[in-house]
Formats: sequence, structure tokens, C-alpha cells
Amino acid sequence: MSRLSTYMLRQLAIGLVAVTGGLAVLIWLTQSLRFVELVLNRGLSIAVFFELTVFMLPNFIAVILPVTTFIVILAVYNRMEDDRELVVMRAAGMGPMALARPALVLAGGAALLGWTMNLWIVPESYRAFREYQFEIRNRMAAVLLQEGVFNTLGEGLTVYIRDRDRDGNFRGIMVHDTREAGAPATILAERGWLTLDGDTPRVTLQHGTRQELDRRTGTLRMLSFAENTMSLATEAARDEVRYRDARERGVRELLDPDPAEQVSARDRARFVVEAHQRLAGPLVTLSLALVALACLLTGEFNRHGKTGRVLVAVALGGGLVALGVGIGNLATRELALVPLLWVHAVLPGLIALAWLVHPPRARVPAAEATPG
Repeated sequence: MSRLSTYMLRQLAIGLVAVTGGLAVLIWLTQSLRFVELVLNRGLSIAVFFELTVFMLPNFIAVILPVTTFIVILAVYNRMEDDRELVVMRAAGMGPMALARPALVLAGGAALLGWTMNLWIVPESYRAFREYQFEIRNRMAAVLLQEGVFNTLGEGLTVYIRDRDRDGNFRGIMVHDTREAGAPATILAERGWLTLDGDTPRVTLQHGTRQELDRRTGTLRMLSFAENTMSLATEAARDEVRYRDARERGVRELLDPDPAEQVSARDRARFVVEAHQRLAGPLVTLSLALVALACLLTGEFNRHGKTGRVLVAVALGGGLVALGVGIGNLATRELALVPLLWVHAVLPGLIALAWLVHPPRARVPAAEATPG
């Protein structure tokens, strides 16, 4: 690769890293706002918050990578056109394909990264995110007790806490436990604190009473205690099985799910479309890059720049992205349309490549074409 090509590739690579990183962080910030409530109101630590939300980043990057590659190619080549750098390179004998080579190398690298993320990184990271979220919202729900409200922990267990001191200890505790059929109990305690026995949350209560109503005799039994420990886990939380989303499954599992899961026909269609989108998606990166290059590197030189061609490229790129979303939604309803995902990923790039290799010749005005 020549020095000029290396220079262009370096500009493109720096731009791609900056734009993709900045946009991914912006999306991460907006998406992580829905978990802020866990920190502000439910006592989740900042470390756990970041650990939970950072698992979403690979999925964001995989989604925006084709678009950011397209944007960076447009921006860098348009800047080089405005700075007359491309004019000098053309004067040095570089044709459209030679000028396009650094961008195609970048797009090829982005496509390889997209396949790596779609096939391995995204499923693993999204699975870790869903499992962590599941643990927090279900099995660790007892650890995130709110003050001043009645906290329902699954079926048959309600906990009220008046306040919490700086050490995390509770004061003014009421527990209503109906997990044991026929023996509902209400427990009142002055203070208490939470501990984890493996995955099972337990609360230790001090200086309280346990009241049980015998439904057969109608008598109320009351037991005073100095210290008592009880489990806050419910059968529903222990036995609940998390259903795995399409994005946390590998391509092989999407195309051939385990029969024991009893996947519905609708979910099976979503799985098939998700698998083909992961395989065909990186090709969209190449197609968008070729569309941008075909718009910018062909046609006559204009000293006022190529604003019109940039707008055409933006319109074509935006239209292709929107079309891909529409085809994906339609293919979920009708699997016979799945081949259109591949047509959408490949055909625009082939047309743009043909345009680059054999650009249309500029029309010569009739007055100039007539010999003098």
C-alpha cells in the first residue's frame, strides 16, 4: 500500500474509532438511564450499575458499526475533496478504485469485526447482561428493599421497613409471611440486617414478636424473641427459569433451537431472522461504504465541492438502513422473505462497485463537441 493510501487509511481509522466510540457511549448513557432508579432508590452500588450496563456496549457497537463506517467515509473523503487533496491524488495518476482502496480496507476490517461480534461477543455479553439483570430484579430483590413502602417479594411475602441507618441496618420492620399454607404469620421487630447465604437472602431480626393465627381454633399465638433469622427467598424466585432472548443465543442455536424449550412459532421465526441478520449484517457495512465511494469519487470535478453528491449519498445510505429494518420486520412475519435480507446486504454494494469500476463518462456539450 502506497504512502498516500496509508495516509488515507490512518485518517479513516482514527475517525471510525472516534465516531463509533462516541456514539456508543452516548447510546449507552441514554439506555442506562432506565437502571439509574436501582442506584438512587434501591441501594444498588455504582460498581454493580457499571458492571450491569457495560455488558450492553458490544450490542450497541455491532448495531451502529455499519452506519459509523458510512459516516466516516463520507466525512473524510468530503474533507479531502474540499482541501483539494483528492485533486492532487488524481493528478498523480490515482483512479477511482485506487482512491477507494483505503476505505474498502477499512470497511472490510469493520465487516470482519462485525462478524466476530455478531457470532461470539454480542451473544455472550448480552447473555451476561440478561442474567445479571435477572438476578438483580428477582433473586436479589430482597436485598434492594425500599424504605417506607410495602415491598412484595414474590408470592406470599411482604416486607415493610420504616428506615435504614448509615450502616445499612433496618429499623421498624414488619414481615407478613403467607408462604406456608394455612399458617400465615406477621413478624414485628425493632431492628435487623440482611445477609446472603449463597444466593439466598436472609434477614436477622432483633427484639421482636411473631404472631400466628390458628385458623382452626381462631386463636392468636404470639412468640417473643431476642433474635431470629428467616429466609426472604420465595419458591417462585428459586424455581423461576429465565427465557433466553434471541440476541443471547448463538447462530447455530437460533437456526436449530433445543426441542425441549418448546419455542413458539413466532419466536422460531424471530430466531431465524436474527441468525440471518447476524450473518448478512456485516455485508451491509461493505455495501454502505461502496455507495458512499461511488457517490463521491465519480463525476466531474466541481470547485464548489460535492455537497449535492454528499446529500445523495446520505439519502441512499439512510434509505438502505431503513429498508433493512423494514425487511427484517417483514421477514419475521413471513419467513419466505428471508432471502431479501441477503439481497439487501449485497446488491447495493455490487451496483456501487460496478459504478466505481466503470463510471459513466461526463457528457460533452454539443457546442464543444462540434469541431471548430
